[in-house]
Amino acid sequence: MIRLKGMTWSHPRGYDPMVTCSQIWKEQTGVEIEWDKRSLQAFESFPVEELAREYDLIVIDHPHVGEITAQACLTPLDIAGREAERETLAAGSIGGSYASYTWEGRQWAFPIDAAAQVQAWRPDLISEAPLSWDGVLDLARQGRVMVPLRPPHSLMCFYTLAANLGTPCATQGPGDLITAQDGEKVYALLAELARLCVADCFDMDPIAVFETMCGADNEVACAPLIYGYVNYGIAGFRDRQTAFSDIPAAGRHGPAGSALGGTGIAVSAFCKEPGAAIDFAYWVASGDVQRGPFAKAGGQPGHAAGWEDDAVNAATNRFYVNTRATLDRAWIRPRHRGYMAFQEEASQRLNAGLRQGEDGASVVADINRLFAESFG
Repeated sequence: MIRLKGMTWSHPRGYDPMVTCSQIWKEQTGVEIEWDKRSLQAFESFPVEELAREYDLIVIDHPHVGEITAQACLTPLDIAGREAERETLAAGSIGGSYASYTWEGRQWAFPIDAAAQVQAWRPDLISEAPLSWDGVLDLARQGRVMVPLRPPHSLMCFYTLAANLGTPCATQGPGDLITAQDGEKVYALLAELARLCVADCFDMDPIAVFETMCGADNEVACAPLIYGYVNYGIAGFRDRQTAFSDIPAAGRHGPAGSALGGTGIAVSAFCKEPGAAIDFAYWVASGDVQRGPFAKAGGQPGHAAGWEDDAVNAATNRFYVNTRATLDRAWIRPRHRGYMAFQEEASQRLNAGLRQGEDGASVVADINRLFAESFG
C-alpha cells in the first residue's frame, strides 16, 4: 500500500475535508494519506521548503510561489497528458484562484479553497449589512464592529481598501507599493476603524474574531473586512450564526479589490510517490469532489461547481452566492521571492503606526521602502 503524508491548517475548514476526502480516495485507490495540521499563523508564514522535506502533499497559500520556484521544493502539476483536466480546473476558478498558483509558466498548486476578505454580520443583531464604508463607521461608533488586525491581516485590510478605492497596490517592482498620497488616504481609513473597534483587534486573526462574534452574549454585529469562513454561516456550528455579504464599498467601484486568499494543494519535490500524490491533487480539486464530499465535510470549495451548487448554498446560509461578486473581483497579492518577508515586516510596521497613532506619511514611506528592498 502507498502511504503519503499531508500538511494542512488547523481549523475544521482546513482539516476535516482533507481527512474525509482522503478516506474516500483510500477506498477507491488503496492510497493512504495521513494529515497533520498547523496553526493559521504558521500556515501564513512557515517556510514551505521545510514542510516539503517532511510531507508529500502540502496545502499552501499562493504568495509563497515565488519562494517555491527559487527553492525548487515543489513538483509542478502541469504534467503532459492531463491538459484537458487542467483546462477544466482553470475554467472552474473562482476569480483569480487558479491563476494565483501559476508562476513562471508552471502550475504549482490547484485551488481547493477559495477565499477573500468579505463581510460577516449577525442578522439577529442588525437587519442588513452596511453597503458603504460610512455605514461601517456608523456601526463602529456604536461599538458594534471588529476587524482582525493581527499580522498579516492588517496589511490585507490595507490592500483591500487600496484596491477598492481604485488605487491598488503594486504587485511588481522594484518601486513603491503605493503612492504616498494614496497610501496615506488608505491608512487614514484603516486607522479610524482601528480606533473604533471594541476590542484589541491587533492580537486577533479571523478565527478569533469569528469565535468572539459567534458567542451567545456578544453584541458585535459586523466584521467588514475578514476572510470568509463558511463554517460560521452554518447553523449549529457555534452558539450564534453569522451571515456573509460582499465587502462594503469605500470607493465608487462596488465590492472590488478584496485581497485574495484561499489555499491550494501542492506536491513536494521530495515525494517518493509523486504520481500517487499528483493523482490525488487532481482529484480533490475537481468540481465533483469540491461540491460533494469536500463541501459536505465543512470545506470551502475552490471550484465554481461548489460555489454554484444549490444544496451547498442552502446548507451554508447562501455564503457562496452572497459573496461571489467580491471573490470574482478580488486582487492578487505580489508573489515574488522576498514577498513573504516583506508581508511580515510591513504588517508589523503598519500595526506599530496604528497602535501609536502615527501619521500616515511616515508609515507609508517605511512600507514603500520595505517593498522596494524585498526585490533585492
